[in-house]
Formats: sequence, structure tokens, C-alpha cells
Amino acid sequence: MTTQHPLRILLVEDDELFRLGLSTRLQREPSLELVAEAHDGESAVELTCQQQFDIVLLDIGLPGIGGVEACRQIKQQHPDLPVLVLTSRSQQPLIEQLITAGASGFCLKGIESETLILALRSVAAGASWWDAGSTKEIRTTFEKNFEKKATPHPKTTTITNLTQREKEILALLALGKSNPEISQKLHITTGTVRVHVHAILQKLEVRDRTQAAILALQQGRGQL
Repeated sequence: MTTQHPLRILLVEDDELFRLGLSTRLQREPSLELVAEAHDGESAVELTCQQQFDIVLLDIGLPGIGGVEACRQIKQQHPDLPVLVLTSRSQQPLIEQLITAGASGFCLKGIESETLILALRSVAAGASWWDAGSTKEIRTTFEKNFEKKATPHPKTTTITNLTQREKEILALLALGKSNPEISQKLHITTGTVRVHVHAILQKLEVRDRTQAAILALQQGRGQL
């Protein structure tokens, strides 16, 4: 039986007292290792180039370049390094910015410590983790968009070109669901899910699942 090494974390938070409390809690967890801390976006980006981390826990309201830009630069330089955002805001435009920047999800400040630890482990394992409130907003966006029978824009690839089943799967993709989770939710095989996902990417002319989710979110808000 192989022993997994502790999850190596970079904590980025400018509020000193909040950072102290959070780091104290994280260090009590045997499966986690708080390797480094930063108080601004620039320092965070530099640290990811100097040390090896399994995940970045990133505040959004940072001085300097800010959290969203720090996330974008980190993901640009280290595409495989997951970023979990910790913030006090959950507005829909922010969610779209985070998805575009490459974040794997976000938690609201005030979250139970056990839930945050679960989110860290999930994101580090390759899953997405979105706060329940934002998940509801995303789902509402999709539901409103799918109920419309809008005419596709002649020069823009739109989600209205998808079948109803493909729209359902795209909505679940944007919520961070994996193929097995989609399979269970829709009562279809994972092989069928893979076929649908491939068709969705082809129809939307996008490279990956994240780009497909961004396109759907934008069009759901009428930004065609």
C-alpha cells in the first residue's frame, strides 16, 4: 500500500489575521502541508515558479494585480496546478472571470473548515468545486437559456445548435461534474457521456470542457 504525501498548499491571503487563523487550521490536518504563504498576487505568482505545490488556495481581494489576474498568470505558467479561490463575493460576473482565468472553483469565506478541506482535496484530485450559491446561479442561467427558442446568430457558434441532451450535459459540465457523475445523474453510460461531450466540443468549435462552459455562460447572459 503506497502512502500519499501531504497535499502541498500555497496560501494567498492579504488579511493577516484571517491568514493566520486559516494557516493554523490547515496545519492541524495531517494530510495537508502548508508550504508557503503570500499576501499579494505578484508574490503568489513568483512562489509558484520557485517551489512545487499541489494546489493554490487564493483570495480574490488582493493588493497589486489582484486575485483573478494572479490566477490567470499562475494557470498560464502552470496549467496543471489547480487553483481554489476563497472569496466573500459570489456574483455571476466574478464566476465567469474565475472560469476564464482557469480556477477550478471557489469557496465563500465563512465556510466550515471541514468543507474547505474537502474542497482542497477534491480540487487537487482534479475535480471542480463551486460554492452552492454560485452553482444555483449557474444552473438558473442554463435553465433560462435552454427554455428560450432563440434564433442562432448567423456568425456566432451558439448552444442553441445543441440537442436537448447535449444541453443537459453541457450544463452539468459547467457545474464541474465528471463523466461518471453525469452518467449517474442522467442514467446513461459513461461511454455515451464521452460521445456527447465530443459532439458538444465539435459543435461549439471549442478546445475543451472549460471553453464550452464559458461560451454557455456568456450566451446564457445574452452576451452573444
